[in-house]
This record gives sequence, structure tokens and C-alpha cells, in this order.
Amino acid sequence: MSIDRERVFVQSTLPRAWEEPDSFQDALYDWMSRAPCLAISAALHLVIFLIVQAIPWGLLFQGEEKVIQVTSPLAPEELFEPPPPEQEQEIDEQETEEVPELQAAELDEVDTPVDDVLQHEGEPENLLDSSPFHDENVSDVLGISGGWRGGKYGDRFGNGPGTRGGGRGTEIVLKAGLEWLAQHQSPDGSWDSDGFAAECGKIGAGVCDGPGQPLHDVGLTGLALLAFLGDGNTLSQGAHRHGVGRAVQWLRRQQDPDTGLLGEATGHGFLYDHAIATLALCETYYFSRSALLRRNCQSAVNLILRARNPYGAWRYDLPPVGDEDTSVTGWMVLALKSAEDAGLAVEPDAFAGALQWFDEVTDPGNGRVGYDSMGSKSSRVAGINDHFPPEKGEAMTAVALLCRFFLGQDPRTEPTMVRHADLLAKTLPEWDPAGFGCDMYYWYYGSYAMYQMGGRHWSAWKSAMEKAVLGSQRRDGDLRGSWDPLGPWGYSGGRVYSTALMVLCLEVYFRYAQVLGAR
Repeated sequence: MSIDRERVFVQSTLPRAWEEPDSFQDALYDWMSRAPCLAISAALHLVIFLIVQAIPWGLLFQGEEKVIQVTSPLAPEELFEPPPPEQEQEIDEQETEEVPELQAAELDEVDTPVDDVLQHEGEPENLLDSSPFHDENVSDVLGISGGWRGGKYGDRFGNGPGTRGGGRGTEIVLKAGLEWLAQHQSPDGSWDSDGFAAECGKIGAGVCDGPGQPLHDVGLTGLALLAFLGDGNTLSQGAHRHGVGRAVQWLRRQQDPDTGLLGEATGHGFLYDHAIATLALCETYYFSRSALLRRNCQSAVNLILRARNPYGAWRYDLPPVGDEDTSVTGWMVLALKSAEDAGLAVEPDAFAGALQWFDEVTDPGNGRVGYDSMGSKSSRVAGINDHFPPEKGEAMTAVALLCRFFLGQDPRTEPTMVRHADLLAKTLPEWDPAGFGCDMYYWYYGSYAMYQMGGRHWSAWKSAMEKAVLGSQRRDGDLRGSWDPLGPWGYSGGRVYSTALMVLCLEVYFRYAQVLGAR
């Protein structure tokens, strides 16, 4: 059988030659052959894009700008009639002492820039509404009620506007004392207990004697600052405002930022210094309202509260160990009361504990207040100041009497306070160096306590105090204006201490106004 080869079809599953897929080498070869064309095309498109972008299309289609104007009718012109001419009033030519008005305090022209330190935080009046001193009787203790007995900053003078109460002689002696303190302030703002003589020669010839112990610079600076504040010098007003500013800045620099302690915990009396410095800073803060100064004050107050014995009072130890005495407690009460009035946080239990202590050490029969127990005498250091007879003064009784006023008690309802004052009236101030009868610490507390009592008690004390203080001020050389440190604690505080305390005694007429007024 023959096969017709033209009619035979061979079927295969292999791909035909024209249907074979391109290999990778074929595709790569094809792409490389067309690469120049792609590059030219990309470059051409880029040039066209740049040309289109460069054409200022906004100018071609800019239309006419439309401006919308809005007008309103003018308000009718106000017509003012000129006021009638004022009639001149005849004013009697009489010299009156300028009373500084309250304003936010600021430091200027001091050694350390403080423009960013003392910032206004509100007027003092804003704090009086919630203050425990905003009572008619109590607020006049610190002279802040603003009445006619408003004290140094409300009305400034306790006896009424324009009068000092102590007479022209008192004013001269007071100004001389402040001038001595001002001229012996160290350049850094402190008062140097044993180094103040470096500033001598500005008032007169010679070098001042009477150094104190160097451990008490913080307390002495606070005491001198209180003397200037008591005369109406603040951070922003008064002839000595710059000295006040430097003192405040120095005290702030002495504070431990962690504990709040002003100064160093050296010696057994460092809490004395802390309390006095706290009192001075809190009085300053009352009118500055500085946020930074507030922190310093609150931190110092917190330390005082930590130093108090639970349910009790204070002494030398921090933390407390259970010991208490009237002297340290007195300074703590004054500092806390000033802080409370300035709006700082103070535990009310602290005042209750202090009052309980005063009651505990008061002899109910004669009203005498003990130092660390009922019947105990004022403290003395054996071999140093024990030759000063404690019976020549009633220092602890004076401390308790003044604090009772600050704590809200009234002698009209508290017979113990009258017995306190009777004891003070039997031991009046007397400048008696030969008999070791000068006790400036006692005279300071006694003057303020008896001024609060008023009446016969104050009359007797005032006469004796003025005779002792006015007649004993030094009037020679560079000592002019100061007082010799002849009291039992003069060895410790020195001439700065004695001068500051005597100035404070003379400020009794206007520094704290009377609680009960004239009786």
C-alpha cells in the first residue's frame, strides 16, 4: 500500500518555531536596543514640563480686582463743657510727716539684680479677709486694721496720724540709732556681729567696740531689719529702702533650700536666729507679695512648725526632744503670727501649744512666768553672764504677756495678764551698768507688752523707759547713735544687738498699735 505523503499530517505537542517564547537573553537584548530612545523621550518630556511651569499663567488670566468698601456713620461728637475753675483753699502751713502709701514692693539699686525676684502678687488687703487678725481688736496688734490706731502701715503711727507719741527728743534719738545701723551694714547686706567695725569712720572718728559672737549674724541681721521696717522702711519706700533690700537678699542667700533653715545649725541658739530672721522676712513679705520671697518665708515657717514639740512649744533642738522654754517660744509665736497675717500656712495647733506652755509656767499667785518651769528664773550662762541678777528684770513674764495679746487674750477677761503687768511695773527699766541692771532684752518685750496694757501700767513704764534709753545713747565719734552692749546678752549680740533693740523700744509708739486703745 502506497502512502500519499502530501496528505499525511504529523501532529506534535512541541511548539512551533514561531511560537517559541523569548528567552531572558532575548528580552535583555531587545531592551538594550531601545534604551537610547527611552532616554531621549524622558529628557524631552522634562524640558516640556519646565517650559510649561515657567509660563506666568496668573498674568494671562488676571481679572479686575474688586474692592469692597464698608462705611459706618461717625459717632456724634461729644461736647465737653469746661469745668468751673477750682477755688483755692487756704491751707495752714504746718509740717506733717509724710505717710507712705501701700504699694507692691520691689527692690532697686541693690548689689544683686533682683528685678525678677520680687514680683507683685496682689494687694495686702486681699489677704485680710481670711486673716485671723482681721478682727477689730486683734488686727490692731500688728497695726494692719487701717483704723486710727492702724499702726505703722495701716495708719503707720499707733497714736494717730502725724504724731510719734514719744516727742521730739525720741525722734532725734531714733533717727540717730537707725543711721548708725545703716552706716555699719556690710556691703553684702548683713550686719556682722564681730566684724561691723570694718564699716567705722562714716559717722565720726574712731573704731567702735562691742563685738558679738559670729554665730549670730543671721539673727542680728533680722533684728536690724526689723528696726528699719518698724520705722516704715520697706522694699520700695523709706530713706533706708535700699538697705532693707540688701538685707533681705542676704537672708535669702543664707537659707538651706532643702530644710528651710536660715543660717547654720551651729550652737544651741541657732533656732533663736532662725525665728528672728523669719519674723523679719515675713514682715517684709507682707508688702512685697513676691512669689520667690513667699517660698523663702513658707519654708522658714515650715521649719519652725517641725521644731515644735508635739502638742507643746519650742526650745533648741531640731527635731524636738521634748524640752521647752519661754524665750524661744516667744520668738516663734511672733514669727508665726506675722506669717499667718501675711497669708502663709500656719498650723493653728502651734498657737494652742504655745498658750498651753505659758499657762503651765505661770505662777497663778503672783503671775510670774518661768523660763523652763514654773518659778524658774531667766537663763544665765555660768561664768559668762551670771553676774547679772535675774531678779532685776521680768523678761519671761514680759514675753508671755506680749504673746498673750498676740494670741487673742484680753486683760479685761484674763486676770493673769494684769498680774503679769503688775510685776513689770515693779521692775522698771533703769540704766544701771554698775549694778548690772541693764537688760535690753527685757526692755524690748516689756515696752511692747506694757504699751498694749495702756493706762497706769504704760504710763509708769514709758517714763522709766525713755529715761533709760534716751539718756544712754552714745554721742561721741563713730559710736554716735549706738548703745553700749551692757546687758546680760550683750556679749553674744554685741553693739548691733543692743542698738537694734533700743531702736525697737523707741518704735513702740507706732510699730504695733494698741489692741484695746486708751483705757
